[in-house]
Amino acid sequence: MKRTLITSALPYANGYIHLGHCAGAYLPADIYARYLRLSGKRVLYVCGSDEHGVAITIAADKEKIAPKDIIDKYHEANKTAFERLGMSFDIYSRTSNPLHHETAREFFEDFLEKDYLIEKEEEQFYDEEAGMFLPDRYVEGICPNCGYSGARGDQCDSCGAYYDQLDLKEPKSLISGKTPVVRKTTHWYMRFDLFQKFLEEYIESHSGDWKDNVLQQTRSWLRQGLSERAITRDLSWGVSLDGLNNIPVEKSKGKVIYVWFDAVLGYISATKELMLELSNQGKAMPDGWKTWWQDSETRYIAFIGKDNIVFHTLIFPAMLHARNVNYILPDNVPANEFLNLEGQKFSKSRNWSIDLRDFIDDFPELDNIDALRYTLAMNFPETKDSDFTWKDFQSRKNNELSAVFGNYVNRTLQFIYKNFDGKVPVLSGKYSEFMQVWKDFVNSYKKDKNTLYSNALLKYNDKLLLETLVDGIVDFIPKNYDKFRFRDAISETMNLARAANKYFNDEEPWKTIKSDIEASAKSLYVCAQLVRSLAIIFAPVIPHISRKIFEMLSIDDYTGDSLKGILLENNLWETALYPELQQGSEIKNPEILFSKMEDKSVEEQTSKLGASQQPPQELITIEDFMKIKLRTAIVIEAEKVKKSKKLLKLKVDLAGEIRQIIAGIAEHYDAEALIGKTIIVVANLQPAKLMGLESQGMLLAANMPDGKLSIITTEKFGMGAGGEVR
Repeated sequence: MKRTLITSALPYANGYIHLGHCAGAYLPADIYARYLRLSGKRVLYVCGSDEHGVAITIAADKEKIAPKDIIDKYHEANKTAFERLGMSFDIYSRTSNPLHHETAREFFEDFLEKDYLIEKEEEQFYDEEAGMFLPDRYVEGICPNCGYSGARGDQCDSCGAYYDQLDLKEPKSLISGKTPVVRKTTHWYMRFDLFQKFLEEYIESHSGDWKDNVLQQTRSWLRQGLSERAITRDLSWGVSLDGLNNIPVEKSKGKVIYVWFDAVLGYISATKELMLELSNQGKAMPDGWKTWWQDSETRYIAFIGKDNIVFHTLIFPAMLHARNVNYILPDNVPANEFLNLEGQKFSKSRNWSIDLRDFIDDFPELDNIDALRYTLAMNFPETKDSDFTWKDFQSRKNNELSAVFGNYVNRTLQFIYKNFDGKVPVLSGKYSEFMQVWKDFVNSYKKDKNTLYSNALLKYNDKLLLETLVDGIVDFIPKNYDKFRFRDAISETMNLARAANKYFNDEEPWKTIKSDIEASAKSLYVCAQLVRSLAIIFAPVIPHISRKIFEMLSIDDYTGDSLKGILLENNLWETALYPELQQGSEIKNPEILFSKMEDKSVEEQTSKLGASQQPPQELITIEDFMKIKLRTAIVIEAEKVKKSKKLLKLKVDLAGEIRQIIAGIAEHYDAEALIGKTIIVVANLQPAKLMGLESQGMLLAANMPDGKLSIITTEKFGMGAGGEVR
């Protein structure tokens, strides 16, 4: 491949980025982009703010300002926070850009002409006082399933049930507070079912190289069968349909493209925007974006969190394929799971969150920012949910970055500064040819590790260190990065710092400086070269500190920052294998790289979390609970509810009484796998309609730490149908 295109999921501009977001889709992509640039690869890293949709308008309503004010506020705040974190975006754009609107409209119009879109008339709540159709989040009422009074238009936060908004009881508009009426409206649906076979083949072509969690979730959707999906909404905020060909004016009025459809196209429009900027500077052609999106020599990697998987493995690939102008598809979608905070899920409403901007405001020093990058990276939720704790941050900073890496750099440069006039030692006497011996050994070992390279100048400690250096820089670290195993790659990087410390200790320069100055100079020459090498290979993770080390070494090496898609002239990563520092070059007064984090700081930060803003728990009496009748039931039939990806229709046997239950578990269980299971149901729940189907009860399920639902069963106790549970 000639080049690599990298994207991170566009964050909503309706709130501040928190550390969970950083660990999911942004920091992994930045580390990978920096690693590739340092390795001499041509890279373009694209991101930006997702600025349309109901989430934006709701945030605007809460703050009593216009949507434009909301997106400007959070776009700038998050962009600044990302910059301070050291993110190396080649462009951080926004979907409110007119060029983005133009791009999204082009896709919509093209799909309309190709009959990939179908028009449907349907009923929807309408607020007569506000004069607008109400999206699901703008309606609240009583859940038709459990009776919860604060249920949203499409989902109940109390019982988790999904339903059509028209099934909501006693609906109220969140705009006017009035009861909405039902009116007919027109929407356009994308026929994703037409691309089922293509997508099945595409996904299976990556069965050997994609993460298991990505494949499993994607295959689950494919097994259920893709269906038509609405791509328009009745809103005033978004990419308007006004003026599009083949749509009558009266039908396009008040219609915008659904945010999930236009957001992924933001990657393309941002690339177009960047190329126009570069063309104005004489650095690219205006249509240079096609090189990144329509050339088979480009490899596209899409970094996301697990809640965005199907949009990047199925929806976006289908859209790119449907456009039919040589668009490339994601070569990998290395989605991460979720990062928790001190053992609990991030929740701003419960004050259980750390916004990136708040962290940096509290710890603006570069060593703290890089320590955050390192700690998050060592806890990336690559295969399962992981946890950020302040104690772990303290430990990583004090015991690894400071005590291992920082200690090695400081002791090496301090020793040189004090004993060699602040200059890289000059090799002399029998070691005068050591630089060439180093190069010859590395080249030989790279070519064949089993071929023994022998030279009297290479002592045991030298050979062991150089072998470890080559193994790490050529083999262990790159292979893990290339497989998106960032934690393993960074662990191997820190192992090189440990090996460098061991070399310093074993060589004992504090002794040889008195007994054999030439040997001492050789040892410190090696150690100084290793300082530069470590600064290079640590640069993807801690770029601020690497840059500081380069300054102390009086060199101007590169840390993987944005190059706007231009190719670095040399492979800096490869040079970390060799002694590139000039003998006799100046070492500036060394500084401590990482200050220690004290227990007091940990206590101050943890005290900010939690209970102070948590609402009081609503308690019920034993009499209230005794009203609930729980019974065991055996599932005798199960099938998917048509036009719903979340609902299953179950027939259950309660000791001779057959009931139908509609349950929101389709994303967690295959229908056929439930047949024969003994479950627990609420047997005296008032019947309710979900998607036009009557539900005569509710089953019990538990929320698991990984976000999945687990049905509560009594199978291991051998209970039959109709048993009382209390």
